[in-house]
Amino acid sequence: MAWSTRELAELSGTTVNTIRHYHRLGLLDEPDRRYNGYKQYGVRDLVRLLRIRRLAELGVPLSQIGQVSSGDASTPDALRELDAELAANIERLEQARADIAAILREDAPADAPPGFASVASHLSEADSSIIHIYTQFYDDDAMADVRRMVEVDAETAAVGAEINALAADADEATRQRLAERLAPTLLQNLIEYPWLSDPVGRLSKSEHVTRETFIEAVAELYNPAQIDVLARAGILANERLAAHRATADDAAQPAQAGAA
Repeated sequence: MAWSTRELAELSGTTVNTIRHYHRLGLLDEPDRRYNGYKQYGVRDLVRLLRIRRLAELGVPLSQIGQVSSGDASTPDALRELDAELAANIERLEQARADIAAILREDAPADAPPGFASVASHLSEADSSIIHIYTQFYDDDAMADVRRMVEVDAETAAVGAEINALAADADEATRQRLAERLAPTLLQNLIEYPWLSDPVGRLSKSEHVTRETFIEAVAELYNPAQIDVLARAGILANERLAAHRATADDAAQPAQAGAA
């Protein structure tokens, strides 16, 4: 029994171009030719092609099929590595499905930052963009804290809305008023999440790259008045944090003296 390339492709459930590609890669030997020059494939060619297709279905890269199909001592290690890659892909796909379900459930934008579907409607375009950048620089624990920080109360949300709508030429009084209203929230975050004061341990990239990226991002995503309000609020929050810590230290000293 001899088959043409087209017939072999039909028998194996593949295409003529795929068979030709396997020939180019050296995975499938070139067969004998008929008197008219056409290739003629036999049973051994069909079996070899089916074995190649089986390994490809398992996910073995074409570049490794020759090695794996030979059954040498390295084959188990290659299969274990492939299995680990498949497990990682399955985990990624399951996470993608969970994210899609959350986006649909919350009626959130499809490109909402991962894990932020439930609060995406509260985020301005600039805030959402910043959080997308955060995901590339902070570890998972830090991003979980960021998600909790975004789940703000109604008063804080109102302040955020005013800051998002702030004109670039907003007057001094407006800037100071918004900074003073935002500062308590920032202070609470600094108290609840101490790593905010020294985030180096939560970074996935170098401190220098992180700082430079955030400086560029803030300058481009927010107008001068918004940046001024955020800076003022940050200064106020850190001043109040220092006072809070001093008070806590003073309260601790008598207790320590009594224990002594």
